[in-house]
Amino acid sequence: MKVIIAAALVLGLGSFARAEDKANPVGTWKCEYTIGDMKRTAELVVTKDGDKLAGVMNWPDQKGAKVKDLKFKDGELTFSAVRKFMDNEIAIDYKLKVEGENLKGKAAAEVGGNKQEFDIEGKREKK
Repeated sequence: MKVIIAAALVLGLGSFARAEDKANPVGTWKCEYTIGDMKRTAELVVTKDGDKLAGVMNWPDQKGAKVKDLKFKDGELTFSAVRKFMDNEIAIDYKLKVEGENLKGKAAAEVGGNKQEFDIEGKREKK
């Protein structure tokens, strides 16, 4: 009986590990976040060329901002992008967890010498 339970646990945990390995950041993600009282949107597009990931961020008033240092490991997507806003350039660092068709995490930027962090959530756009 113990052998059967142990085997079931091993097989079950093995399935979980394989599902985690299959997390996929590639696609178009519609993202939402709130800064102050204002809800905002952005679009993250992640592509893959061989083993290399690339991406761009699009905001309603800024398109095609190439992301930098894009990495995906253990279901976590990290990168930075530069947001141009009212003659300012603001570097934003993202740390997002990909779970199926959803992503969720934090973004952080330094504005006026103050570090601001905000929650961000996204859903993969269906093809």
